[in-house]
Amino acid sequence: MKRSARIFLGLVCGWLVTFSGVARSEDRPNILFIMSDDHTAQAIGAYATLLKELDPTPTIDALAADGICFDNAFCTNSICTPSRACIITGQYDHVNGVFDLGGRIAREKQTLPILMRAQGYQTAMIGKWHLKVEPNYDFYKVLPGQGKYFDTEFRIQGVKPWPKNVVKYPGSHSSDAIMDSTLAWFKEQRNPDKPFFVCHHFKAPHDYFQSHPRYDSYLADVDIPEPASLWEKPDTWGSIATRGYQDELIPHIGTSIGRRNPRRSYAADLPRVFPDEFKWDYRNPNLTDVVVKRLAYQAYLKKYLRCVKGVDDNLKRLFDYLKQENLYDNTVIIYTGDQGFWLGEKDYQDKRWAYDESARMPLIVRYPKTISSGIRSDAIIENVDFPALMLDFAGAEIPSQMQGRSFRSICETGIEPDDWKQAAYYRYWMHMAHHDNPGEMSIRTKNHKLIYFYGCNYQGEEQTPPSWELYDLVKDPRELNNVYDQSEYREVRERLKIQFAKLRLDVGDDGSHYPACERIVQEFWDYDEADRQRAIKISNQFRQRREAELADRK
Repeated sequence: MKRSARIFLGLVCGWLVTFSGVARSEDRPNILFIMSDDHTAQAIGAYATLLKELDPTPTIDALAADGICFDNAFCTNSICTPSRACIITGQYDHVNGVFDLGGRIAREKQTLPILMRAQGYQTAMIGKWHLKVEPNYDFYKVLPGQGKYFDTEFRIQGVKPWPKNVVKYPGSHSSDAIMDSTLAWFKEQRNPDKPFFVCHHFKAPHDYFQSHPRYDSYLADVDIPEPASLWEKPDTWGSIATRGYQDELIPHIGTSIGRRNPRRSYAADLPRVFPDEFKWDYRNPNLTDVVVKRLAYQAYLKKYLRCVKGVDDNLKRLFDYLKQENLYDNTVIIYTGDQGFWLGEKDYQDKRWAYDESARMPLIVRYPKTISSGIRSDAIIENVDFPALMLDFAGAEIPSQMQGRSFRSICETGIEPDDWKQAAYYRYWMHMAHHDNPGEMSIRTKNHKLIYFYGCNYQGEEQTPPSWELYDLVKDPRELNNVYDQSEYREVRERLKIQFAKLRLDVGDDGSHYPACERIVQEFWDYDEADRQRAIKISNQFRQRREAELADRK
């Protein structure tokens, strides 16, 4: 009898353990990470102010209404490849080694999908990848490099080594083709006995914008509202780093909407927007600067928002499928962009700057089992925190090499822990590449932003004038009044500089990666009168070089 009792007890215990394990497996949510390329918060109804009435994102807005919306989510480097590297590793760029568009993350260092698979998740990556090497997912179907808007091609698994297995979809638009591929994975590849971790990454709305022809009439007869800073900024905005000495670099720093930057502007795109009408050519002397800028802005925004509309419409297809299959409410759905994007503010296009328009990302998380609807949070979140959040929801242990931290408790309570970070770190390394942005770094708190334009490349060369900018985000949320030199902000400035220097060390940006660059960083850190006089010289020298380059082009 005693032996029988022991056998019975053993069977019961075993059954309980098994049942417990199944319950835990069923309780683990699916995780769907959706990221659009260059989709800025200003172009989402749940965030937008200026463009709110246009609202091209009703699907994303509904997602935000059902979950939590973060108002202070920031990338650590506003450029595609570094942002994606941060998310897949949970490390800052200077730690994971991806400083710019040439970076890559080796398969064995793709921490997020590796740990998700170890946790029992079925993993899939579909859409824009941009990290060069083969994705370490159970399934992948990714665009080659940046990918094309039309005639979409994907790299897939196959008999040939990466990246030689390619499938093509002639006539397709990328937003549709990427969504078709994700839906096909759900219908044909998903294992219902496992939770899924799916990364669905749109190419849109990355410049150069191309939407599906079905959107040609969308906004065609609408005048897009214009930000006031498209036309004018107070003299207190910027610094010698962004304007030059006595404004001599205004034509040369930052690509423009109108004719301001003669090397590169969106006005130069007008002949492609209106190919049959030479009168819209930005070089036409009969067109005033005002007319050219207004035409360029309207073309820029309409093309961008049509791409956004294509993203939102395709997301409705995905969410409808998840609802139909009873997966919607058991899935943690995260929506974000890989960075922000300029929509004409300050007469800028593209991204890259430490200003909020390009450093801030939309971030929405929906999971009705533990996240209440309609929450907003101003907690500071960085993209290095994203993988820790997903691993936390999966029940995985977050490895020590990850620098990011899970913010699941904020999602589920709306309350920021007492020990949560109070500052975001930013650094853009690609000095004067592509869009004429100088090398810069910044610290961003809830109340202030301190930006340091050190202005050189990795080798400490090709300098633009170094300078500092400080913005009071409570009084000046649009960052139009640089108060760095105002006496009433001296104490704030010095305190932030100390905090900034410490934050650099805390995140591992100790200057050892590029010592020649770091010498320039340290050389102008104090920014005394001698530094300011040298900055004036550098401004003059850069203007002369750039004007000579423009003359040679002519």
